[in-house]
Amino acid sequence: MAEEIVSIEPATGKELWRRQTGDVAEAVAKARAAFPKWGSESHTRRIELVRRFANQVRKQAEPFAELIARETGKPLWEARTEVEAVIGKVEISVRAYQERTGAKKLDSALQGSAALRHKPHGVMAVLGPYNFPAHLPNGHIVPALIAGNTVIFKPSEKTPAVGDFLVKCFHAAKIPDGVIQCLVGGPAEGKSLVEHPEVDGVLFTGSARAGIAINRRLADNPGKILALEMGGNNPLVVLDTPKVEDAAALVIQSAFTTAGQRCTAARRLIVVDSIFDTLIPAVKALAERLIVGDPFADPQPFMGPVIDNDTADLLMESFVALMSRGGVPLLPMRRPDDALPFLTPSLLDATEMAERPDIELFGPLLQVVRVPDFDTAIAEANATRYGLSASLVGGTPKDYDRFWAEIRAGIINWNRPTNGASSAAPFGGIGLSGNHRPAAYYAADYCAYPVASTSVDQPRASMGVGLAEMEAEDAKLWLKTPPKVTARQPPS
Repeated sequence: MAEEIVSIEPATGKELWRRQTGDVAEAVAKARAAFPKWGSESHTRRIELVRRFANQVRKQAEPFAELIARETGKPLWEARTEVEAVIGKVEISVRAYQERTGAKKLDSALQGSAALRHKPHGVMAVLGPYNFPAHLPNGHIVPALIAGNTVIFKPSEKTPAVGDFLVKCFHAAKIPDGVIQCLVGGPAEGKSLVEHPEVDGVLFTGSARAGIAINRRLADNPGKILALEMGGNNPLVVLDTPKVEDAAALVIQSAFTTAGQRCTAARRLIVVDSIFDTLIPAVKALAERLIVGDPFADPQPFMGPVIDNDTADLLMESFVALMSRGGVPLLPMRRPDDALPFLTPSLLDATEMAERPDIELFGPLLQVVRVPDFDTAIAEANATRYGLSASLVGGTPKDYDRFWAEIRAGIINWNRPTNGASSAAPFGGIGLSGNHRPAAYYAADYCAYPVASTSVDQPRASMGVGLAEMEAEDAKLWLKTPPKVTARQPPS
């Protein structure tokens, strides 16, 4: 008997949506049946349909944003930016496909034609996260559809209503039901989808822990394409700068946007001695002014709640655990209402901690580390198994050149936040942050595979090396009367 997935609004604790879990085998069979026709559609036709999808989202922009705000708890202003990103992804994906997977042909009179073209993989499973429940899975779905794949999208069990709404917009654009489906489910359905033999690729966005589990399950199946977009223990390094207030604002934006629930959020603030005593009070003062509240409140809050009470409990426990290891609270984490997952932004000086855990604490908790110089700052920034995003604030162009060269990360910024990456650039990291299949602009790379070919209108070949010489008389006879080749008769 199918179980039910129930979605709860984080900001109110009220039930928002419920539905029975889907049937994985049925969804895969439907996607497999739809693939031949969709894969053989012209590229122009597929682009036309995803552009219609963008128009459908544009028509439904406000109710879509309101649903995202309700189901994730993020402020309405931020939910609106997510909807805009969903719309913008279409044209970016069209350009990326043409650039990254465009057909190429090189003619040669003697060797025929050499060509490079791309084929879709087949049935693709997209596993989405809860923090950007529309934008991030859409970043996999649209490139996959343009390439000619069919898609089964399993949204996070914490944000299924947004996933359902997103897929309905594809269907409203007349993209067939079998081409893009929403499979409601939890971990069991996700595991079954990943392991299904008729699924040709898995496109995942989520935690390193879940991504590693998927990677292990598919370790003996190299034929199934796997793109892992995981988290980060991201460093933000601050050197001397006269723009202290601006530096503080960049810290706040990096650490506390989306209540810290971004894979690119700054988790570690690494500050050199010479500016520490000036910067930290400015960061603390600005963090104390941040409004934490309901996504529809007026004035709009900077932060909403984290996704649920279990997450809030874990973050509060983590803050206490860091203190027990020697961390000094600069701005304690508070929970105004024990019944709801609202948390205040928190700062903790981790400089004297004997061992700083290399984990992704997915919420508004920023660890501060004081270092004597730039050399130590770089070493501290690289002291992680992750490698998604890193930023340098302050310093000189020469400092940034060195920072860019020595930091282990897929996104490296200067005087910009660690988050807010552009969809017009590749998005991905190294180490525990991904498996070297960057998303965003490079998503086309894992949605189609290259096929090289050469062709000639008529068979043409000669062999000038490695053949035994023929006797002169035999050669003359062979030229006059070439041997006949007859089909071999089967034995009676």
